[in-house]
Amino acid sequence: MKFVCPVCGYVFDEAQEKAAFSSLPETWQCPICKAAKSLFTPQGGEAPAISGEPVQAEELRPLTPGELAAVFSNLARGCEKQYHPEEEACFQELAAYFAGLAPQEPDASVAQLLALFQEDLAQGYPVYQAAAQAAGDRGSQRVRVWGEKVTTMVRSLLEQYLRQGEDFLKNTQVWVCTVCGFVYVGDVPPDLCPVCKVPAWKFEKVEGRKAL
Repeated sequence: MKFVCPVCGYVFDEAQEKAAFSSLPETWQCPICKAAKSLFTPQGGEAPAISGEPVQAEELRPLTPGELAAVFSNLARGCEKQYHPEEEACFQELAAYFAGLAPQEPDASVAQLLALFQEDLAQGYPVYQAAAQAAGDRGSQRVRVWGEKVTTMVRSLLEQYLRQGEDFLKNTQVWVCTVCGFVYVGDVPPDLCPVCKVPAWKFEKVEGRKAL
């Protein structure tokens, strides 16, 4: 039997590996992207059905400072990719300004963050996919595929962190792909991003914040 990683597509072949997938320890990770064992699914299983319900238009509302900071940060990244440094600097300045206005969440926790990612995977992405398919927008569908893979990986990392605590990040590094957002935990970044296939030099190391 074969089992497939939903993030990078790596296939664990029990016949080739001469080991049953169920015999692997629960701490086993995908050798390519380090996704948790629990994410793997049997090859050839049915794909989850996409809801055929019509997409409801979201009521327009003013964006929060945090949301605006994210929008301008993404626009800055887009300008960087297009080699527009002046525009990039302007969007970075706007992102920093609105980030400074965003109130802190007093009860924020890793568990709450994990719940938000799970909600995106269970509800947000199926609706996104249905809308993109209905519009025949291939570009949006590709963005959805990358986004869902990255969100799945981050959810896996958060689950592992909740189980192992600070030991999960001890004596290692955290890397982020600057193109698709894939997060990798390891001493060095992968040669190729498991999601969007860009080379290792496109990864940036995440520096931990100093304790107050």
